Amino acid sequence: MKINIITLGCSKNTSDSEHLAGHWAKAGLKVYFDRTHNDCDTVIVNTCGFIGDAKEESVNVLVEQCKAKADFNRRHKRDGKCRKLIAIGCLVERYRDELAQELPEVDEWYGTHEWETILGLHDGDFESRRLQSTPKHYAYLKIAEGCDRHCSYCAIPLIRGRHVSRPMDDIVQEAKQMTQNGVKELIIIAQDTTYYGLDLYGERRLADLMERLAQESGAQWIRLHYTYPSNFPMEVLDVMQRHDNICKYIDIPLQHIDSKILASMHRGIDKEGTIALLDQIRAKLPDVSIRTTLIVGYPGESAEAYERLKQFVAKARFDRLGVFAYSPEENTDAYRLGDPVDEEEKNRRVSELMAIQEQISLENNQRKAGKTLKVIIDRREGNYLVGRTEYDSPEVDDEVLIKTKCDTRAKPGDFCIVKITDAFENDIIGTIVEPRSKKQQQRNKKHTE
Repeated sequence: MKINIITLGCSKNTSDSEHLAGHWAKAGLKVYFDRTHNDCDTVIVNTCGFIGDAKEESVNVLVEQCKAKADFNRRHKRDGKCRKLIAIGCLVERYRDELAQELPEVDEWYGTHEWETILGLHDGDFESRRLQSTPKHYAYLKIAEGCDRHCSYCAIPLIRGRHVSRPMDDIVQEAKQMTQNGVKELIIIAQDTTYYGLDLYGERRLADLMERLAQESGAQWIRLHYTYPSNFPMEVLDVMQRHDNICKYIDIPLQHIDSKILASMHRGIDKEGTIALLDQIRAKLPDVSIRTTLIVGYPGESAEAYERLKQFVAKARFDRLGVFAYSPEENTDAYRLGDPVDEEEKNRRVSELMAIQEQISLENNQRKAGKTLKVIIDRREGNYLVGRTEYDSPEVDDEVLIKTKCDTRAKPGDFCIVKITDAFENDIIGTIVEPRSKKQQQRNKKHTE
């Protein structure tokens, strides 16, 4: 039996899909992660229900797969094969009944609390198996499920439930297993990683977890995502400072800077607290790369509030920035506030902030010219090797482009020392300094002689 898993949305969904796949692969099933694969008996769509665009994409993919199912069944009518289509995940958790009514072609529906039901497990052993869908050298390591925050715009607590930390020993064991299988970079994820441990140990234990992962996992890079600014555990910075295998990288969604907007969002921090936190992080880790996300068009975001946000972006000079237009989500506190900022104005604000950030990114990247940086190679693409520095996360951040004729020895998963020769808004260009291919080393030796 062949199963194709199509995963939409965030890296937490990726982790869920990989754990499902691990159990099926262990049971002898052939599992694919390929949206275009058309020869599978079962197709599973892991949906996203976070914001409007993500929900629309999930519905479109389900419709697409309903048509593919009908086509598959027509082609295999003579040999009796029949495709099963299963929808799982966040969108199903929120809109199961409505979706089932609109898409009767879908055979089964499972929400975010039914992984064991899908697999027929009864011992809570969901994380014990895993089949990677990411490149072999990096993987997402989920340390908790759910969220106890109540941000006014966010439906995640409605979808995923209360925050539940995984036991530290289980996380470390999974990390060890992944590195033994070839993973070199672990990306730490949860709905809110800074909350880790409060429910299980009575106190925040993210720093302790990072310490153990740095010492015991065997990972060459450990990267921290989805931190929360309110009550940020500052001891995490000390751990990052001590260990070279923890990337000097923090993903910390701030969402806004106007204190009135932040209060309405229930973020638990104001403008002054946000600026003080950024200053503390940069003082402790001068070479840190900070990634953040912002929301524009939130109800009550006046022209003046947006102007303050724009000035903040220009002054804060984030290394990486994502900007989203506000999306009203049913049953959230902000939903009751309406949606007074029209879509055209929201999109204008998104574009304006991203234009400011592109200039900042260009200037930051230009300062790297002439420097040598450690780079992990992610893939080959045309005439280039494509990699990342420790200051960039896969799929969302900048990349390093290296002409393959410079060194044919390097391959995906390798670490190289790269000299940066040119820079653009979202990419930097470089040549490999080491390791060189034998042919390149011979050319260099001959040139020196």
